[in-house]
Amino acid sequence: MTTITEDKHAIHAAAREGRLAAVESLLSANPKLSSTRDPDDRLAIHWATSHNHPDIVRLLASQKSFDPDAVDASGWTCLMMASSLKDDAGLDLVKFLLGKEADAKLASGTGGTALHFAVSKSNLEVAKTLLAAGASARAKDKRGQLPLHRAAAVGSVTIVKLLLQNRTPVNASDSDGMTALHHAISEGHGDVAGELLKVEGLEVDKRDGEGRTALECAPDAKVREFVVAAGRREGFEFEGVDG
Repeated sequence: MTTITEDKHAIHAAAREGRLAAVESLLSANPKLSSTRDPDDRLAIHWATSHNHPDIVRLLASQKSFDPDAVDASGWTCLMMASSLKDDAGLDLVKFLLGKEADAKLASGTGGTALHFAVSKSNLEVAKTLLAAGASARAKDKRGQLPLHRAAAVGSVTIVKLLLQNRTPVNASDSDGMTALHHAISEGHGDVAGELLKVEGLEVDKRDGEGRTALECAPDAKVREFVVAAGRREGFEFEGVDG
């Protein structure tokens, strides 16, 4: 037998599963369901967004109760969810939500913005769209990380270039004392390190919380040698490296 609780959250399941007709039927019977929250403190539109069901998102966004910046229990907005879908799959939703005046500058419970989440998934087009809508490349999350730290860690040269063009601080340290260069080298992304080494004023010998320079974070000799060669082309000399 279906319980009252299950009935109450039927719209959330339908939105999550992409059943547009079911969502339409439920809303027709009770429009207030669009503002009903489930045990995860999510609205149906959160589920529709996170599972990339644009038709359902648009339907729910047309309801009187729609708030483009409504958050779930983790402080995530629909814009953040759309921005974090892999392979720029959420780009159309991002544009739609921004058109509905979603705030690109809001931060989640962990301090991450939609731009942080887009960058973490290497979503270049979403990142461009968010920056054009006012997202900041200078915003730090609660770990002290800029979007640049995340772009360096995932190895996206194109997004690193984009963030540098948007005046992100290149020498900023996160809560572990790591700069973007630390993250790039420690993850073995020599190409990203090479891009960062082109930036005037880069501090190559800045140390992290454990006292390590970025070069000392290299996972192997191959990465280390690549970075040293790239640095020398840009006029850098690394501490502790013989000529």
